[in-house]
Order: sequence, then structure tokens, then C-alpha cells
Amino acid sequence: MLSRVANSLYWMSRYLERAENVARFVDVNTHLMLDLALPVDQTQWLPLISASDDEDDFKARYEHADEKSVVRFLTFDDKNPNSILSCINRARENARTIREVIPVDVWERINELYHLTQAHSRKRSVGALESYYNEVRRSGNHFAGMLINAMSRDESWHFARMGQLLERADKTARLLDVKYFLLLPKGEAIDSPYDNVQWGAVLKSVNALEMYRQEYHAINYRDVTQFLLFSKRFPRSVHFSIDYASSALSNICSGMPANKALSDMYALNQRFLRTDATKILTSGLHEFIDDLQLSLNQADQSIYETFFMR
Repeated sequence: MLSRVANSLYWMSRYLERAENVARFVDVNTHLMLDLALPVDQTQWLPLISASDDEDDFKARYEHADEKSVVRFLTFDDKNPNSILSCINRARENARTIREVIPVDVWERINELYHLTQAHSRKRSVGALESYYNEVRRSGNHFAGMLINAMSRDESWHFARMGQLLERADKTARLLDVKYFLLLPKGEAIDSPYDNVQWGAVLKSVNALEMYRQEYHAINYRDVTQFLLFSKRFPRSVHFSIDYASSALSNICSGMPANKALSDMYALNQRFLRTDATKILTSGLHEFIDDLQLSLNQADQSIYETFFMR
């Protein structure tokens, strides 16, 4: 496969997954604040910026982290490379260059989402954008379904799947890290009803609430951490995502000599087999996730050097 095609498949999937996650985070955060009936001066918008690791960029261009500025920054700010607008634009451009290797429905859906985003781009409030966020989420599910049901299991599929899963692992880990820091800033956990509502919102942000309840009787920070980081069955957990991304990479590299991308991904996957939530909560969840982020970035760089620099 041409490195250009592989790169476009990988990033098309990453950008679509990123856009879907941002839409989900904003939508769930909005409903959480309504459920908690928080006063305007206590609403929590800045954590959404933290979850995307864009605080420096945001603070350089916006004075206050209120609803209007955060919604603008995360949704339609074309200077923010991680905004929904930027992600969909880039996904569309990548898809346009590889239309011959993706199902026509994938291209048409991305194109529809692009035009829908342009049509909504002048709106500023969450209330006016609720239907739009829902459509972005549905488009993400539609895209994932089309990949599963309409693509041959060749290199194209594996590159697209690997990009999607690495992005998912990154965003789930970031969300957990930010929320844990906010709810347990001193590392002293008290599972109050207020905290439980917030942890429930974390689960909703990654479509995990119902599946979590099938395994655990109550919502608490320990079990949420275990489920979102280490579940081997839930498809949005970090371990599940990295494990399946590793499988995709192994299929791509079948018959090839050993390379750094394989070794980095193997090391990343192995760390989840050597620990669990109890151990990392004792030693430091933030430290674990910070190191995980570095390893995810290293794996991404190794994939680029191995396959896309040709």
C-alpha cells in the first residue's frame, strides 16, 4: 500500500473519532450541569479544554472559560486543530484523496457531516447545538459501523481501525485523568452522592454507563477507573482499544521484519497486563496516565516513521 493512502486512512479515522468524542464530552457535560443545578459561576467548562490538552492555546486567545467561549473553541474555532470543525475538515480532506479505497457511503457520510457543520457554524450556545452534537455522535457510530460492515479486512481496514482505536484510547484516558483530578484533588476519595453523579457522567461520556452497571453494583471511583482503563470486554476502555490496535498493527506487519512500531505497541499493551486500578490509584493515577500519554505519542510517532515517511 502507498504510504500516502495508509496515512490518509489512519488520520481520517483519528479525526472522526476525535470529533465524535468532543461532541460527546460537551453534550454530557451540559446535561451534568443541568442535573446538578449549578449556578453560572460554578459551571465546569474548563475541564473540557483540559481533556483535549489545549489549555495553553485556549488561554492565549480567550479570557474566560464560560459556555460561549468553550463551545466556540471546541466546536467551530478553525484555529484550534482539535475543534470539531477542524477535525471534520481534515477527515474530509483525507477521505477525498482516498475515495477509491473506502466505501462510497463513508465518503458521502463524511461529506454530509462537513456541510452540516458549515451550516451550524454560526451558532454559539449549547442549547442551539444539541441536535448538531447528536448528529456528530450518530455519524461517528455510522462511520464505525460502515468500517466494520463494508470494508474488506485488508491493510486499508487495519490502518483505519488502528487510527480510530489509538485516538479512542487517548481520549478515554484524558477524560478519566481530568475528572479524577477535579473530584479527588488530594487523592482522598469520598464517594458522596455528588461524586457519584459526576462519575456517572464520566461513564456516559464514553457510552459506558449501562455496560458498567452490568459488572458493578454501584458507581465509585475505583471501579470506574478499573472499567475504563482495564476492561478487556468494553470496546471504549483504554486496554481494549490498545489491544485491538496492536492486533491491527500485527496484521499490517505480517511477513515484515520486526520494527519499532511493533515493539512500541507491544510495550504499551504489556503495561496493562502488569497492573490494575488498585495499584495505580495507590502509586498515582495521574502519573500512570501521563506516562501512558507519552507512550501513545511515541507509538504514533513510530507508526509515522515506519509507514508514512516512505
